[in-house]
Amino acid sequence: MSFRPPTAPYAVSPAHARGRLHPEPEAATRSPWQRDRDRIIHSSAFRKLQYKTQVFVNHEGDFYRTRLTHSIEVAQVARSVARALGLEEDLTEALSLAHDLGHPPFGHAGEEALNVAMKPFGGFDHNAQSLRVVTLLESRYAGWDGLNLTWETLEGLVKHNGPLRNPPPYIAEYNDRHKLDLNTHASAEAQIAAIADDVAYHSHDLDDGLRARLFTVDDLRHLPVVGEAVAAARMSSLDVPPPRLRHETIRRVIDAMVTDLITETSRRLAKLNPVGPDAIRRARQRVVSFSPAMAEANQVIKDFLFARMYRHWRVNRMSAKARRLTEEVYRLLLADPTLLPDDWRARAGEPGTQRCAVIVGDYVAGMTDRYAMDEHRRLTDISFNG
Repeated sequence: MSFRPPTAPYAVSPAHARGRLHPEPEAATRSPWQRDRDRIIHSSAFRKLQYKTQVFVNHEGDFYRTRLTHSIEVAQVARSVARALGLEEDLTEALSLAHDLGHPPFGHAGEEALNVAMKPFGGFDHNAQSLRVVTLLESRYAGWDGLNLTWETLEGLVKHNGPLRNPPPYIAEYNDRHKLDLNTHASAEAQIAAIADDVAYHSHDLDDGLRARLFTVDDLRHLPVVGEAVAAARMSSLDVPPPRLRHETIRRVIDAMVTDLITETSRRLAKLNPVGPDAIRRARQRVVSFSPAMAEANQVIKDFLFARMYRHWRVNRMSAKARRLTEEVYRLLLADPTLLPDDWRARAGEPGTQRCAVIVGDYVAGMTDRYAMDEHRRLTDISFNG
């Protein structure tokens, strides 16, 4: 094999791998998790992330983050942490790139709308939808549905937020066929991908919020970590222009968070002294974590972003429109699945049934922002060709 193995004894490695649901011969030049990463990158769902909302809808500006650029930034942070800790970088990267594959159009507004509309049928959860995407909806191989990813990647995907005591319906159904040990923690690699999600979206949402002028650099001075980063950035040059001040601030925020994460995780690993990846899974608490001080700072930053960005009136207006549009498209198609394209209509069955509800949910969740807007017009505007 030409790939470089991880160095930590508790890292996931081919020696500990649990294989794939559909057995395949191993590749001569790639590890199992390099193959998973490559399959994710080449999937249709991954490409569509470039036109799915992070905070700002795609047409609001070319420079704001999308779900695709967010996923790439998560992967960059996560891979750096995995390398520093001697863990399996390719598994960490694969999980980072795949964690939002199930997100519907319009970010959390679209997810909230689908969850409300699908509540009588079990609701909607984007982590469960990510599992549907990689195990069912991607149709690229002759021998099976989905991407046939490794057990370790699937485990990390469903446990993105930790152990699952009451899993969403599809995760529970899939677990009956392919046990994913839902009651334990995920691997250290998966835990890194999950917390790198926080690092990435806090830092880039601060950046996008400043760019959109929802708040100013001076508004950040009171925030822990961020305020120190602003002061250090200003000290780096007495006449640094605003765009460079923004970038200098954000890179210092990322550096502080990543440094703390590596330090605290190293401390926890030394205390636990795990002999293999299963010891990580059986631990009483997550081993990948911020220090208590950084965790508290992280919550303060999250609260600031919630109040000043996610609930800003400009964002609220767009989110409200997105929720209405998503829910209306879903309800129209659920009531009359003959409006679906032929391949989807054949699978949907009778209107209003559980089967129809799930298939329509798959169809809507797979839309990009712009496709959802066009589909709404096709369904509601008689002047717009169907």
